[in-house]
Amino acid sequence: MMKRKLETLVWLTRKRSIQFLIGVFFLYLVLVTLEIPFVFKTDFASVTTTRPPRLRSEEDSLRKESPARPLKTVSNADSPSQLAHRPNSSVVSALVLNDAAFDSHVNDGSSELYKQVKHAREVGRSLWEHLESGKPLTRTVAENRPGSCPGSVSLSGSDVVDVSGVVPLPCGLTLGSHITVVGKPLAAKPDFEPKITVVAENEPVMVSQFVVELQGLKTVDGEEPPRVFHFNPRLKGDWSGKPVIELNTCYRMQWGSAIRCDGWKSKADDDTVDRMVKCEKWIRDDEDHLEGSKATWWLNRLIGRTKKVTVDWPFPFSEGKLFVLTVSAGLEGYHVSVDGRHVTSFPYGTGFTLEDATGLSLTGDIDVHSVFAASLPSSHPSFAPQRHLEFSTRWRTQPLPESGVELFIGVLSAGNHFAERMAVRKSWMQHRLVKSGAVVARFFVALHARQEINAELKKEAEFFGDIVIVPYLDNYDLVVLKTVAICEYGVHTVSAKYVMKGDDDTFVRVDAVIDEARKVPDGSSFYIGNINYYHKPLRYGKWAVTYAEWPEEDYPPYANGPGYILSSDIARYIVSEFDMRKLRLFKMEDVSMGMWVEQFNSSKPVHYSHSLKFCQFGCIEDYYTAHYQSPRQMMCLWDKLQRNSRPQCCNMR
Repeated sequence: MMKRKLETLVWLTRKRSIQFLIGVFFLYLVLVTLEIPFVFKTDFASVTTTRPPRLRSEEDSLRKESPARPLKTVSNADSPSQLAHRPNSSVVSALVLNDAAFDSHVNDGSSELYKQVKHAREVGRSLWEHLESGKPLTRTVAENRPGSCPGSVSLSGSDVVDVSGVVPLPCGLTLGSHITVVGKPLAAKPDFEPKITVVAENEPVMVSQFVVELQGLKTVDGEEPPRVFHFNPRLKGDWSGKPVIELNTCYRMQWGSAIRCDGWKSKADDDTVDRMVKCEKWIRDDEDHLEGSKATWWLNRLIGRTKKVTVDWPFPFSEGKLFVLTVSAGLEGYHVSVDGRHVTSFPYGTGFTLEDATGLSLTGDIDVHSVFAASLPSSHPSFAPQRHLEFSTRWRTQPLPESGVELFIGVLSAGNHFAERMAVRKSWMQHRLVKSGAVVARFFVALHARQEINAELKKEAEFFGDIVIVPYLDNYDLVVLKTVAICEYGVHTVSAKYVMKGDDDTFVRVDAVIDEARKVPDGSSFYIGNINYYHKPLRYGKWAVTYAEWPEEDYPPYANGPGYILSSDIARYIVSEFDMRKLRLFKMEDVSMGMWVEQFNSSKPVHYSHSLKFCQFGCIEDYYTAHYQSPRQMMCLWDKLQRNSRPQCCNMR
C-alpha cells in the first residue's frame, strides 16, 4: 500500500515538472517571437556606438577632435565662390593704411621707413585693384616652350657669369644632373677682416678661398638668396691653420650645421650619402704623423713585416693650379669630385628640392675658365603652387565662433610660401583646440611683386578661409605692418583673450602655449616669449641700424619674433595708437613690439615671462615653439606629437 502511494506521488511530480517545462517553453517561444522583429527593426550599430569611446591617454585626447563651438554661419559650401559669401571670409585686412597714418612721422628718425611704407602701400593698392578687376595677368614665369629648358648650359671666358655673378640654371636640376667648373685658385693675399678666422687688430692674414654655391633665385624681398648647396674650399686663412673644405646649406637666412673636411676620412659610423663618405682623406700619414709612422716602421721591420705602401692625395686645390671640379646630383645628396677623384658628399638640405637650385654662384679667390652643366631637366618646374596645395575641404578653416576665443595666433607668411602654409594647415592647425574654436589661427600675407603669385594667393585665401591679405607690396623691413594687422584682427575680429604672433616656419605646441598664458592671473597684462634683455643695435654690417633709425644705445626688452604671446589689452593699445597715428614703427618687428610693450608698461604694469622653450634657432626637447622648420619637419613634429607623450625634435636633413 505504501509502495503504491509512493509511485503515485512520483508520477504526479514528474507530470507537474513536465507541465512546468512545457509552459516555460511556450513562454520562451512567445518572447522570441515578439523580440526578434524589435531587434531587427532597431539600428543595432547605432545602439552599440552610443557610448563614447574611452580615452586611455593624452595621445588619444589629441587625436580625438573636440566638438565645434556654435558658428556665426552654417554652410556646406564646397567651392571658393560659395566660401566668399560667408561673413567672416573677407581676405583683406581691416587695417587702414593711408598717407595720413604716416605723415605725422616725417620728421622723426623713421622717415625713410615711412617713405617705404607709403610706396609699398601705393604699389600694393594698384596690384590688388588689378587683381580684383579680373584683367588678364602678364605672365613673368617662363613657359614650357622649346629652348626655355635647355638640356645643357655651356659658358666660357667672359660669358661665365652675368652681372649678378650667377650662372643661370633656368629649370633647376634633376636627378643625375652635373655641373663642371674649370678654374684656378688665386694666390693668397693679405686680408685685414677675414670672415673665416679671428685676427688681432691691424694684423692681416694671408687668405685664399673661394665659394661654389647652388642658389635659389625665388626669394622674398629683403631676404638673401637661399643657399641650396654651399661648397667652400679654404686653401689658406682658416681658423684651424690648415686647408679645409666647408659645406653647408642656408634655409630662410639661417645656416645649418656645417660639415668640415680637414683631411681625414669620415668615421666608419658616420652616415653616408648614396654609400659614399662625406669626407675623403688627403693627409699623408708620413707627413702629419711622422713620429708615429717611424715607430710603426721600426716595429714592422723587427717582426719581419713589409711596409704597406699607401698613396694619399694632397689637398685637392693649389694656388695657381688648374682644377676640374664636378658637382653631381645623386639620390640622397650632392657629390663633389676634383680632377676625377671623389672628394666629398653632402646630403640634401631641409626645405629644398633639386629644382630649387636655379643658379650657380662662383665667388672668392678664383679665376673661372669655363662652366658646363648637363643632364638638366627638360621641362620647367615653373610656378606651380598646386604641387604644394591640397584643395581638400579637410584642410579648410572653420568659420569664426560667436564668442569664447581664448587665443588668436597670427602667422606671418610670404606670398609664395605655399608649401609652408600647407604644412601648417596639416600639422599644428589640426590641434583639437583649433578645431573646437577655442584657438583661432590665420596667415597674414602681403602682396608679391609677381601678379601670378597674387592670383594664386587670392584663390588659396578664398578656398581655405585662413589667409588675411595686408594690401601692401611685401618688403622685409615692413613686416611690422603685418604684426599690427595681427593685433587688429585679434582684438576687433575675434575678440581673443590672448594674441600670439608666429612665423610660417614655426611649429606651435598649441596646448603648451595656451597653458603658459593661463599661468598669468586674470586681469594681468603680460608679454611671454624668448625675451632679450640689454641687446644693442648693430651699427656696422649688412644689418646695421643707424642712429637716425634708433638713437638709443640699447633696445628695450623684446621677445624673439618666431613666437610670443600678448594679453589682449596690450594688443588693443597697439591698434589704438596706430589708429591715432601715434605708433612709432621700426624695421625690426620684434624690437618694435618690445618698444610698444615698454610704452604700455609705463601706464600699467606688464608681467614679462621669459622661456628658452620659445626656440629662436631650431628646436629643443620639450619645446613650446620650434623655429626654422621645413614643411617636412613640420609634419614630422606633428606626427611625433601624436605618437609620443613628450614633444621631440625632427633633425632630419
